[in-house]
Amino acid sequence: MGIEDYGGGQSPRADILIVTTNDVPGHQVQRVIGEVFGLTVRSRHLGSQIGAGLKSMIGGELKGLTKTLVETRNQAMERLTEQARARGANAVLAFRFDVSEAADVGTEVCAYGTAVIVTPTG
Repeated sequence: MGIEDYGGGQSPRADILIVTTNDVPGHQVQRVIGEVFGLTVRSRHLGSQIGAGLKSMIGGELKGLTKTLVETRNQAMERLTEQARARGANAVLAFRFDVSEAADVGTEVCAYGTAVIVTPTG
């Protein structure tokens, strides 16, 4: 697996700026739209669970599970972006992920942040 299998984040051509900071240098927040989020829940695949159990006995990275989590986070981020766009935002500030167990059957990943409209200063 190459580095592209483990990466994430936005496309260079993204129309919604997503940052983990509370502001964007060189920009001013014109309007706060409010919280946006993207949520997905993935069930565990029996084969990957067995493989992970075996791998945990000898140590090392669980590459299949890592790739699945990256894909899941990217899906949550895409859903957040769609919601921000639908609400008229051009940026999301204070972007974060929250990951938790979902009723012992899967993993819940929530991408969230504050949708805003920003404009360049100066």
